[in-house]
Amino acid sequence: MTEANQNTSKKSTMLNNGIGQIAMVVKDLDQIVKNYWEKFGIGPWHFYTYGQAPTDLTYAEYKGKPSNYKMRIALSYFGPTRIELIEHAEGDTIYKDFLEKHGEGVQHLGLIVENMDKALAEAEEAGFQVVMQGAGFGPDKDGRFVYLSTEEDFGITFELVERPKNRHKPEKIYPPELDK
Repeated sequence: MTEANQNTSKKSTMLNNGIGQIAMVVKDLDQIVKNYWEKFGIGPWHFYTYGQAPTDLTYAEYKGKPSNYKMRIALSYFGPTRIELIEHAEGDTIYKDFLEKHGEGVQHLGLIVENMDKALAEAEEAGFQVVMQGAGFGPDKDGRFVYLSTEEDFGITFELVERPKNRHKPEKIYPPELDK
């Protein structure tokens, strides 16, 4: 941790429940999904596009200010591990920042939380700040994600995820023969 965080932070329990998701930022989502299917048989992949309210998210913020960003994602599993592939589409995001700094690769670890406000308060007590967040991606306008300022201290970003109770139908499923 940075020196400032060492002096003022409490120990966080956010990692105690393990990692719920590994996320990679990619330049060409469709090609990477195709590669995973053809080389490893990983799939099906469920595709979603999320952007600023009112289209998809009820709230979107980047570096403390309301933001208009958009990303495409594909979700699947490597065995029991949830994988999220993210393609930056527009606006300022941590995905764009990551691509510019590192190129494609593993960008964050998702931590599933039951109560976002409680988890966020604990993260802030531990000295982490919110870098980017969004809310309302479920069909009932629930679900929230919050990216924390952990890359400098740990070499990776941690994301707090409060999953929506339900999910929208995917825009598409790959491979197409599994879209039934």
